[in-house]
Amino acid sequence: YNRISKVEPLQRTFEELGVATWFAGLRREQSSSRRDLAHLTTRSGRYKLLPILEWTDRQVFTYLRAHDLPYHPLWEQGYISIGDWHTTQSLADVEDPSELRFHGIKRECGIHEEL
Repeated sequence: YNRISKVEPLQRTFEELGVATWFAGLRREQSSSRRDLAHLTTRSGRYKLLPILEWTDRQVFTYLRAHDLPYHPLWEQGYISIGDWHTTQSLADVEDPSELRFHGIKRECGIHEEL
């Protein structure tokens, strides 16, 4: 499902648009799978830059407030990690935050995994 609905369309779009650099908002503190990420890598012939890799939740909050930017509208309903409608759960639905996405089976949908 993730390969068909997310990974392949993203890769195809990158190719069609000739994307040379991909900026992604991954952060180390979001999960153990992101702890060893580098700020800059190359992947499939393009650069992948993670400019907020070291940011904490507090820094994100401070930035959003300083620039008058809204949180995702579902944040107030306990959806602190947003994915697909059928695999995303609110904090009220789980015992551990690691279960918020994909029912705790995995964290990533595939677009940030090496192919």
